[in-house]
Amino acid sequence: MIIKRQIGEKGQVVIPKDIRDFLKLKKGEKIIFEIIGNEITIKKEQDTKKFLEDFLDVPKPKKNLSLNDIRKIEEESYDIS
Repeated sequence: MIIKRQIGEKGQVVIPKDIRDFLKLKKGEKIIFEIIGNEITIKKEQDTKKFLEDFLDVPKPKKNLSLNDIRKIEEESYDIS
């Protein structure tokens, strides 16, 4: 999706409503500007607390896996043909 906007007198640009809706941006939320070369990426700031909860909420394996079990799973996950 490519959307063009004009920079206003104060250097401001309005984020179009369809983009705000897609990213679920709400008034008062923080966004991150990332500059790489001559490009700017705008990202919704990630909720650190939610990220940690999701990261730490990893299901435990139902049984202990041996090193041989892990190797077998790894070998099966690659298509060697």
